[in-house]
Amino acid sequence: MKKQIAIIGGGPSAYLLAAFLDTEKFTISLYEKNKTSGRKFLVAGKGGFNLTHSEPINQLIKRYTPDHFLDAALRNFTNTDFRNWLNHIGISTYIGSSKRVYPKEGIKPIAVQKAILNHLEEKGIIIKYDHTFSDWDGANNPIINNKTIPTDYTVFCLGGGSWKVTGSDGNWRDTFSKKGVQTKPFQPSNCAYQIDWKPDFIKKHEGTPLKNIAVSCNNGMQKGEAVITTFGLEGNAIYGLSPQIREQLQKDSKAHLLIDFKPSLTLENIHSKIKLSTYRNTTETLKKELKLSAAQIDLLKTHLTKASYLNTESLTKNIKQFPLEIINTAALDEAISTVGGIDLKAISNHFELAALPHQYCIGEMLDWDAPTGGYLLQACASTGVYLAKHLNNTD
Repeated sequence: MKKQIAIIGGGPSAYLLAAFLDTEKFTISLYEKNKTSGRKFLVAGKGGFNLTHSEPINQLIKRYTPDHFLDAALRNFTNTDFRNWLNHIGISTYIGSSKRVYPKEGIKPIAVQKAILNHLEEKGIIIKYDHTFSDWDGANNPIINNKTIPTDYTVFCLGGGSWKVTGSDGNWRDTFSKKGVQTKPFQPSNCAYQIDWKPDFIKKHEGTPLKNIAVSCNNGMQKGEAVITTFGLEGNAIYGLSPQIREQLQKDSKAHLLIDFKPSLTLENIHSKIKLSTYRNTTETLKKELKLSAAQIDLLKTHLTKASYLNTESLTKNIKQFPLEIINTAALDEAISTVGGIDLKAISNHFELAALPHQYCIGEMLDWDAPTGGYLLQACASTGVYLAKHLNNTD
């Protein structure tokens, strides 16, 4: 007789779990509280649909915090495996110049989701919409729409605490905590960070990108682009430093960044270009010799005294290590992703809850972190496949 599996939540980790479970062994029901599933999946695709990242697996694993937690899952279902599976269900992909992986041109996020849902339907997997988990009964069966759902295994894929409009509101955390499951408060990640800009500077440069920079915080460094906003800074050059920034904010109520405006040049190169320039003034030298943008030059001018701006040594140092102070994060609901949720100490190596046998948690509801660029989706997919293979091998 087949065993019953209830999958609660309808995002990428739930999709991949269902896709890889053995339907000869299990009857699989997926419960989604919204009228449609995968809403966060679709919203994420509006800004450029990064399905995964193409870098070698050993390097890819290092992008996660903590990096050891997802090691087994990511090696079991790699970025290459994910691309092969997507191709198997009719979604061709390509590697962009950023090494991120996208659907082939013309394939929209909704088409990717439709291909996945068609695959699940072909497997006979039932998706029940407008079905909301609220608690457990006395036998630890899930209560959904105020009814007990008898099940042999329950897998929660309830997401993190950002983008409430998609249904990923994190309200489940209190329910789990009351049941004796260790949880942590949600915190924003991959979000905008607040900087107290000088009024004249932000009035002139709001919305301007700082391109081809390298940002450092603690022992972390990230290359890319950041956009100047009224609130502060956002973009991939700062998202990847979220763990380091949060750590400093928690410790000191502020975080210190160092921006390298010209990571392609050494300190000595810059010093030489300024010293040997034939242009009449420093600003012209920065524009013509170093190709600094107007925003970068104005940052230097607002931070340095006139004497320091005109001093080659001081100016060179600040071009390579320009200091910025972060005073806060964006609101939780405005973050691309969150950390917090289920404490990693509360689950086994196969994501089983220590307090609730035969019940599992996967995806973003667990307390791990990753930058944007396909890493978040890859980890959700990998945890789903890893758990599916584990359950397929149970007695």
